[in-house]
Amino acid sequence: MTSQLLTRRTPPPAREPGVWADPHFRLLIMMTGLGFAGFGLLLPTAPLWAAHGGASEAGVGLVNAVLMLVTVVTQTAVPRALHRIGWRPTLLVGMALLGAPALLHPLSDDLTTVLVLSGVRGVGFGVLTVCGAAAVARLAAPELRGRAIGAYGLAIAAPQLVLVPLGPWLAEHVGFGPVLAAAACPLLALLPASRLGRLLDDRPAPAHADDTPHPKPLAAVTWPLMSAIVVLLVITTAGGALITFTPQFGIDPTTSLLSLLSLTGAAAVARWRLGGFADRFGPQPFFAPLLLLAGVGLGVIAWAISDPGAPREVLLPLAMALVGISYGGLQNVTLVAAFAAVPERQSNAASAAWNIGFDTGTGLGSLAVGVIAAGGSFGPSVAVTAALCLVAVPVALTSRGRAARHQ
Repeated sequence: MTSQLLTRRTPPPAREPGVWADPHFRLLIMMTGLGFAGFGLLLPTAPLWAAHGGASEAGVGLVNAVLMLVTVVTQTAVPRALHRIGWRPTLLVGMALLGAPALLHPLSDDLTTVLVLSGVRGVGFGVLTVCGAAAVARLAAPELRGRAIGAYGLAIAAPQLVLVPLGPWLAEHVGFGPVLAAAACPLLALLPASRLGRLLDDRPAPAHADDTPHPKPLAAVTWPLMSAIVVLLVITTAGGALITFTPQFGIDPTTSLLSLLSLTGAAAVARWRLGGFADRFGPQPFFAPLLLLAGVGLGVIAWAISDPGAPREVLLPLAMALVGISYGGLQNVTLVAAFAAVPERQSNAASAAWNIGFDTGTGLGSLAVGVIAAGGSFGPSVAVTAALCLVAVPVALTSRGRAARHQ
């Protein structure tokens, strides 16, 4: 008897179910992955398609600038749409508008046509981005939110890891037609979007003592998030510029492919893995170091593409990886900070504000770098993005101090 008691093993404690155990969260991941697969294919390929049609550097830069401008305008309206018509209709319209224009791109490479279709895609992308991030806040408990955002970020970054660098390479070696047709894959997300939307419509919104029955104006919600949004705006300006213009840096297609793979791969890993650290230590301590890392990487990129004698085949993939770590990591921690700064019922508006910062930066990077490069070369324009990262460091440090005083 005593021997049996001594040898009997105590069963290990049950593991706390993570975000992946929630079937609703898996629907979100499926919808997000398909939506961002189509977006990722066209993000560098649509500008290249416009260049194929004879557009100048400034015209090429307009393609993603228009996409992001319409995205930002749409994002301001999404919280109201969710409040008035519900999740399911909003998600279905968004996924249809994100996927269907890809089927029309092969009809013309004229810049005007490309810009119009980019605008339509921007409406769908605005819906997907706000609804996706807001759904994370609705589905994940606050103590798991960093990890949930990491998993959601992986669903965003994983398809882009492969498709952002692969799209231009396939367009050059296989042809634009198959790439543009494959970018309609958000249409496959209509089914999971419908199911997720119905489930979220049936799930009661979280209660909070300070909330009112109607959502607050977006501007009122944005102010507490301003430091995080400024940091996000700066890093996405750099990321948007690199994703749009790396295939046009005057480097061979293989180096371009490897460089974009380094950027998107490092971003995917950083956005996924940093969530647990943000849950443990808070998001603000990571702002300044990641901005400094991006400044160093962007400085190396600017030098490498300006100096014909630089070993670009080695420098560019390594520097892109440094920027990718910052690009992905800051996406995670700034979103964690945004949700932490507002009451639970304002998560839709916080998601909209964060996504507006993200996509404004992406559009600015595409537009500004294109305009500067049209008057000279890409090296100085990338150097400007490096300087922006360094200038934003004091904002990040101020944010950290302010967060510490409120703990």
